[in-house]
Amino acid sequence: PLRRSIIWCDSRAVGLGAEAFDALDRDRCLRHVLNSPGNFTASKLAWVKRNEPEIFAKIYKFMLPGDYIAYRLSGRMSTSISGLSEQILWDFKEERRADFVADRYGIPHAMIPDADVSIGIQAHTDAATERELGIPAGTPISYRAGDQPNNAFSLNVMEAGEVAATGGTSGVVYGVTDKRQADPQSRVNTFVHVNHTASNPRYGILLCINGTGIMNSWIRRNVTQETLDYAEMNRQAASVPAGSEGLSVVPFGNGAERMLCNRCPRAGIIGLDLNRHTTAHILRATQEGIAYSFRYGIDIMRGLGVRPDVIRAGAANLFLSPLFRQTLSTLTGARIELFNTDGALGAARGAALGAGYYKTRGEAFAALRRLEVVEPAEADRETLEEGYRAWVREVEKRME
Repeated sequence: PLRRSIIWCDSRAVGLGAEAFDALDRDRCLRHVLNSPGNFTASKLAWVKRNEPEIFAKIYKFMLPGDYIAYRLSGRMSTSISGLSEQILWDFKEERRADFVADRYGIPHAMIPDADVSIGIQAHTDAATERELGIPAGTPISYRAGDQPNNAFSLNVMEAGEVAATGGTSGVVYGVTDKRQADPQSRVNTFVHVNHTASNPRYGILLCINGTGIMNSWIRRNVTQETLDYAEMNRQAASVPAGSEGLSVVPFGNGAERMLCNRCPRAGIIGLDLNRHTTAHILRATQEGIAYSFRYGIDIMRGLGVRPDVIRAGAANLFLSPLFRQTLSTLTGARIELFNTDGALGAARGAALGAGYYKTRGEAFAALRRLEVVEPAEADRETLEEGYRAWVREVEKRME
């Protein structure tokens, strides 16, 4: 490796992406790559080229983290079609690599690894892996996906109209469609889903909110001083009525937010009454503020024709909170279905399916179980709607 990786939410390439969007012609970008080049991998590599030319000059190949792991296991450098789409290097219209984006940035085509399908034999482990890890040489490497396509796969969200969500450091809603479509403002982004083929297209429309779970963990570290675990935080938050008695939290502060057109309004606690509000109020307002940010993004998705009326989620991260699940359901009007899975189980099932251990997707997901169904709480709807409207006003004020 030539340098440390630049992670997803690092905002350094926003300006370069905006320049490229105009230079490449916005309509052409939206027709072919369905996104603005934005702050994605190709733009980040262009940042390296501009700011670290001595590093760029040494590059043989650049890879996503999963690509690098597969290379270390097999000795073969490759990526996936889905991975290219996440890097804004896939031409959806032509079903091939988007060399015109690479050319704009001065990225030699030879730097871009060959692309494999996500589910299927991609390579085999080599003798070096057997010596180092004890994995027999010749073991197939048979599945690769980014975190959110993989989260959707883990929930068996594979067909048009199905929707998955997760709430880790960032929050994501990921809806599958069979139509090529783009948000003209690139507030949500379209990628190739793991089961996509040219004859049976499957795309994932992704809403990513950088400031969600990280806000909850910041509150734990800095407000509770880590004296409470997350289960106790959830319990105390639930002791406060919906609306947090006027207290509101804006969770943004973890880099530029795509759904806010790459602006960063920062995080904030608004309306604090020192004679009324307690730690429990802050805990509830934080989860409500995160749910408000999901609602804001889901409204954008609905404007593009994605209807998240049923949202599937694994029993992990923020979705372990009954309060968060209920608040999100009430705010969006969606039914939340909680399943006994997470990203790690999804990756294991994908690898087994790709290697032929499972013959069908039905076999792979035979043990997937729905644990809970959460319906909107009508009694809280008006209070949460009022809180949401005030939250939107605060966010818009911060973006002026």
